[in-house]
Amino acid sequence: MRKRIYLCGMETEHYHIPVLLSASVEGLKIRQDGTYVDVTLGGGGHSRQILNMLGPHGRLYSFDQDADAIARCARERDDVSQGERWTLIRSNFRYLKNWMRYYGIEAIDGLLADLGVSSHHFDDGSRGFSFRSDAPLDMRMNQQGGPTAADVLQTYGVEQLTSLFRLYGELRQARRLAEAVVKTRERHAITTTGQLAELLCPILGREHEKKDLARAFQALRIEVNHEMDALRDMLQAAVELLRPGGRLVVISYHSLEDRLVKNVMKAGSVDGTATQDAIFGHTLAPLRPIGKAITPDSEELERNPRSRSAKLRVAERQKV
Repeated sequence: MRKRIYLCGMETEHYHIPVLLSASVEGLKIRQDGTYVDVTLGGGGHSRQILNMLGPHGRLYSFDQDADAIARCARERDDVSQGERWTLIRSNFRYLKNWMRYYGIEAIDGLLADLGVSSHHFDDGSRGFSFRSDAPLDMRMNQQGGPTAADVLQTYGVEQLTSLFRLYGELRQARRLAEAVVKTRERHAITTTGQLAELLCPILGREHEKKDLARAFQALRIEVNHEMDALRDMLQAAVELLRPGGRLVVISYHSLEDRLVKNVMKAGSVDGTATQDAIFGHTLAPLRPIGKAITPDSEELERNPRSRSAKLRVAERQKV
């Protein structure tokens, strides 16, 4: 009987509550001696569950850009002597293929991605992810470098900002928001979450104020972290790395993410274009979707309201 592993301390649930935990890990169809990747470590909840199902020869590689998440889980990994079975990688998951090559991994049996932002990031007001705390407009997952949300607001033109709010936030008032940002920064820089919320709220209106404000912050976060480009790169690498029978399990939180995931699972490409057999004209889709999308039940929604927009999809790599 394998010893049950508890990663990232007993306070894991306070740091981040894993979404659709049982359904996502079951979707991986784990083999005890398999090689798996969790590209979104966060509080370690999904990684913990995967490790509990792996045997002594199984391997797990977990990615996270955030130094705090890596440090917390590294301490627990060392405490329970999981160094050989579990490798932590501090990196953006868009470099999945490069890191697997670095570790000599040619194929994997499954990959799990929970694309939601860790509860810790929202609750830590100093990171600037939420309008609920007045803090510097940072929003970088990796705080070692790159432009912050404040930099984006200070340097992007009206057209760029309009596109950002419309595409990533799906906001009807995108252009008005962009114009307000540009006009305001002529008088003073917008450097805090409080300043941004105060600027945007009158334009958003009271009826859907909090929801639309969250969408505006989401749009900035996606842009700052190049989330859609990273997701495209990771999904394409996952298709190439999965061995026949391997599973791809993805939890998405908004329509843009979900569209990319559906395209890859149905057609094998992020743009939804499938390769056709040159002779017979059959569609050559490398993946086969497993079942329908899964959403949180009422019990999980009550326990973790932040899971309300989560959508889980599973696909299996087909034999060539």
